[in-house]
Amino acid sequence: MKYPIIIAGPCSVESEEQILATARALAQIPQVTMLRGGIWKPRTRPDAFEGRGEQGLAWLREAKQQTGLPTVTEVATPEHVELALRYDIDALWIGARTVVNPFSVQQLADALRGVDIPVFIKNPVSPDLNLWLGAIERFQKAGLMQLAAIHRGFSYYKETPYRNFPMWEIPIELTQRLNVPLITDVSHICGNRELLQATAQKALDLATDGLMIECHINPDAALTDAKQQVSPEELKLLLANLNFRAKQTGSVEHDLASLRGEIDDIDSELLQLLARRMEVSAQIGEYKKSHNVTVVQMDRWKKILDDHVATGKEMGLSPELINKVFEAVHQASIERQSRIMEAGEDID
Repeated sequence: MKYPIIIAGPCSVESEEQILATARALAQIPQVTMLRGGIWKPRTRPDAFEGRGEQGLAWLREAKQQTGLPTVTEVATPEHVELALRYDIDALWIGARTVVNPFSVQQLADALRGVDIPVFIKNPVSPDLNLWLGAIERFQKAGLMQLAAIHRGFSYYKETPYRNFPMWEIPIELTQRLNVPLITDVSHICGNRELLQATAQKALDLATDGLMIECHINPDAALTDAKQQVSPEELKLLLANLNFRAKQTGSVEHDLASLRGEIDDIDSELLQLLARRMEVSAQIGEYKKSHNVTVVQMDRWKKILDDHVATGKEMGLSPELINKVFEAVHQASIERQSRIMEAGEDID
């Protein structure tokens, strides 16, 4: 499989005319490597368009025959797997709602046992790294070797510009734990075509191995997820404006070695400073205990944090970073001092 992988096509295969027209247009974009199309589309609520089923598979096969683009679709049941293979689908993906259920994942892994086909596993709806890891591991144990992860963002309790919040740290952690390629589904992260360009570039900057982008011959008329789909012309422009960065190998890796060494040294210094800070915090806890002073003085802490944010801003650091770092350090200090108050911990 060549990289970067660019998977493009409509959210749903709606009609023969729609998928063939979209596929022919995509075949003219050299970066596009695979044609996607949703065949089974169970919606959150009933009575909405839920896909064309087996008829759509026939149209997807015809699109491949006309354009030469390999095809990929979502499967959620062993019956879906059987039909997709019957219609010569080249690759499969497992959706976010399926990945949350290990029983369903195991059924799909068993259905594909002994089949040599690429399988892409999306992250679960919730930000649960272990569920995602477990789904991939189930397919590995079934003997499937051509596996990749798809990052499509996560449900989030706060309001954000995204349909599904990226939480980039989770896919990065996954690739550190499992040696599988990572594809970023920017359409489902964004939910809005206006955010696609910046989000796709962010994904590439974080060394994703490919992108999945929903593309429809007439996006505004799409039966599902119209707002996040782009036309083939818009996709061509989007891809042309992306900076596809080289993987860090060879001479690039050598050039970065000294900078990485410097980062390692700085990290070591940070750890030593954090250890020293916790020692002082523990001494403060002993003093508070002996003088019957409460662990937390919120007025003082608020002033300290405000001062840190202001100083950090002058140094080019974002308030979000300063808040996150010092809130974590402060919470660790509170927990340490609370243990001293409760148990009378001795300080050397």
